[in-house]
Amino acid sequence: MPSRFVSRVVYHSEEFLLEKDIARVFPLFSPEGEKLWAPGWDYTNLLGSKDVKRDDVFLTDSHDHRSTQAIWIVADYDPVRHYVSYYKVEPGEKVGKIVVECFEQTETSTLVKITYKYIGLSDSGNQFITGFTKQAYKEFIGEWRSLLLRYFEKHP
Repeated sequence: MPSRFVSRVVYHSEEFLLEKDIARVFPLFSPEGEKLWAPGWDYTNLLGSKDVKRDDVFLTDSHDHRSTQAIWIVADYDPVRHYVSYYKVEPGEKVGKIVVECFEQTETSTLVKITYKYIGLSDSGNQFITGFTKQAYKEFIGEWRSLLLRYFEKHP
């Protein structure tokens, strides 16, 4: 009897506080905004507009748990609720959903919640998922926080 592939799934969520107003924080989680604070982040803009809207598609070559060129699709974008979600497809490897939510705590502080879910599409995708532990995720998001703090130190 032939073996049957079974996808592995991982889901993690973390949050952190930034002492900046939500109007400054939320835009940093767009494709253009990430260029300001995430070293090496760049993308191929397929639709020409730098404004984010639902169903936009863009590509990345070398960022964020990438093993192949990644296809990103804006799943949902609600700037009033400070919510954005992306599907990230790495053909033959894994599919991810990334959700970023920002919550105003005070006029000068924002709680950022980031959730990642990955589904393996192959043995190598499943291998990645096995290593993407809660601790690894916590460190990954801790780096986001450090990079954002460094950005705000340079751009008060």
